[in-house]
Amino acid sequence: MATNNPPRLSRRAVTAGLVPAVAAALLLGGCGGSSPGTAAAKEGGAAADQNGPGEGGRARAAKVPEATTYTTVKGAPEDASPGGATDGLVVHPAGSVPVLDRPDGRRIATLPAKQLGGPTWVPVVETSGDWRRVLLPSRPNRATGWISGTGVRTARTPYTIRVDLAERRLTLLRSAREVGRWKVAIGGAETPTPTGRTFLMATLTRDEKAPSPIVLPLGTHSATLDTFGGGPGTVALHGWPDASVFGRAVTHGCVRVPDAALKALARVPLGSLVFIDG
Repeated sequence: MATNNPPRLSRRAVTAGLVPAVAAALLLGGCGGSSPGTAAAKEGGAAADQNGPGEGGRARAAKVPEATTYTTVKGAPEDASPGGATDGLVVHPAGSVPVLDRPDGRRIATLPAKQLGGPTWVPVVETSGDWRRVLLPSRPNRATGWISGTGVRTARTPYTIRVDLAERRLTLLRSAREVGRWKVAIGGAETPTPTGRTFLMATLTRDEKAPSPIVLPLGTHSATLDTFGGGPGTVALHGWPDASVFGRAVTHGCVRVPDAALKALARVPLGSLVFIDG
């Protein structure tokens, strides 16, 4: 399968009009969230599925969720290697594609072409023939699913982001070489930052300078907050105007980063892996 260069920042810009509402909710309290109302309904809908023939040979229609930050995908296999590296392969569905619990298995979700108004790029963590096992942006944390490799766009990203909660430090790597390292603020004792392997899901921008002009939602959620700021408790990387928070455990689960880190992270392609270690 041919691969392209990693998606550029310009291809990651979210749709005008949706950005301010989503970003504002994500920024509330310095922790992940989502926009209420129409945006949540748009991203969190269910899709019709045929689970196979029922009594009398008739197919039974069932509902499966779209795999977005707003939804929970029941029956999704858990990531078996939460600390494992990959070759950087990421995929983008041109349209909505079925997500299965195993190759040629049961349909558990639909992966849409967009996340938060921008293109869906998810990392491939395992390959079996023409099937690709990908990390999902949905609950539960560490959810994965299998999609067909046919009809998806591919790219490779050389970037990896590592967050060390014990050291309260974020490290950005390109082709396994360190690009930058910064002290960051992490989740507090009652709202810890979740650990494991996740990915850069979207890039949200807003006109206001504070508390962060750019928000980078991840494909993981707070383990202690079902909702936050009207949204699903999405964890994000974002800036913060008060530098005294860096090196402290004071957030609702998000990772607050210095301005220099935010500028560097904003250039990282969507789908790039993020490792959060305890």
